[in-house]
Amino acid sequence: MLVNSFYSNGKLLLTGEYLVLDGATALALPTKFGQDLTLKKIDVPYIIWESFDEKGNLWFQSKFELPTLKADSNNKFVSTLLNILKEAQILNPKFLSDASGLHVQTKLSFPKNWGLGTSSTLINNIAQWANIDAFELLENSFGGSGYDLACAQNNSPIIYQIHDKMPSVEIVDFNPVFKDHLYFVYLNKKQDSKEGIIRYREFMGDTFALSQEISQLTILLLKCTDLMSFENILEKHENLISGIIKQRPVQQELFPDYFGQTKSLGAWGGDFILATGNSDTPSYFKNKGFEMVISYQDMIL
Repeated sequence: MLVNSFYSNGKLLLTGEYLVLDGATALALPTKFGQDLTLKKIDVPYIIWESFDEKGNLWFQSKFELPTLKADSNNKFVSTLLNILKEAQILNPKFLSDASGLHVQTKLSFPKNWGLGTSSTLINNIAQWANIDAFELLENSFGGSGYDLACAQNNSPIIYQIHDKMPSVEIVDFNPVFKDHLYFVYLNKKQDSKEGIIRYREFMGDTFALSQEISQLTILLLKCTDLMSFENILEKHENLISGIIKQRPVQQELFPDYFGQTKSLGAWGGDFILATGNSDTPSYFKNKGFEMVISYQDMIL
């Protein structure tokens, strides 16, 4: 018998990567891809957990005794899931407090290695299930800025900022008239955002001043009405972040001959980039070995 089901959107961070941790105003976009979590009652005192990828293939399964949450196996994924469930119990002691069995299934609508929020969509779904604050659950388990949870919970572009360690979310009207010229390109590898944050934390400069600059670029991007200005803002943003993390912008590194403008999204060096361009854009990147090129309309809610 179906007890309940939950859904969370995936995410892309268009501006403010790294500096969003220090108060910069960031523009974030929820995606058409996301993750479901469904619950069914069963007659045995266990949680039977199954996770499926976008093709319907089972990629993770485990069983947990109730109410102790003792697992039948031990690996990285089991440990991570147990940590989230136990932190959820701390925030809501009634969560999973009885021995009523559950069959839990999660289903992604995007490949796990895309970096669109496998973890954030899971955390937000579990928070909905446990009836707790997702941002608290994130803080107590994974950590991070929380913009991905804001995307998980909203169906429109958002401005995201951290004020006094608290998230501030504002739904905005970001619907550029030139969106037909925007593409998202997957760089064929998943980037570890924790490594990127460690590299960012090594920066000894004035993060407050740089956060102010990035915030200004975010607002300019939000108000932008022509593609050339949009590209100029993206380039300025790339150069600022490049100076902080001592890493060359992706266009210099991989696509110096590209006719449009590219921008890294999230942790630099992997996942998706944004590319401005035209109908020749997909073939350019595919000829370079990057097969996954998705239009703005097909990616963003």
